[in-house]
Amino acid sequence: MRLLLDTHTFIWYVTNNRKLSLKAQQLINDGNNEVFLSIVSIWEMAIKHSVGKLRFELPFELFMKRQLKVNDFQLLNIKVDHLVIVANLPLHHRDPFDRLIIAQAIAEKIPVVGTDEIFDLYPIERLW
Repeated sequence: MRLLLDTHTFIWYVTNNRKLSLKAQQLINDGNNEVFLSIVSIWEMAIKHSVGKLRFELPFELFMKRQLKVNDFQLLNIKVDHLVIVANLPLHHRDPFDRLIIAQAIAEKIPVVGTDEIFDLYPIERLW
């Protein structure tokens, strides 16, 4: 199964945060699953890092590269068809990062692993 991690899911997974559900952890750890992280999540974390809202034990660039490699996460780049979907999404959710993750999940037909119940208002599968 292909999975798209919401930003908080990635953060909680790589920092061993107890907020990560057992189901989410099992899905991510399942070697049969292909786990994706959107480039928009890295952008979001970079912004939060730059304003002091997010810190990791290593410099940001090194931390991100290491976590992607160690966990065998694939990057999901932003495509024009993702942005077309964003332009037509209803405004149930106003966070621009989450809206792009939702659009990517729709376009790529990938379930999102995350806690945000507002995602359920869109035609995607959310796993938690």
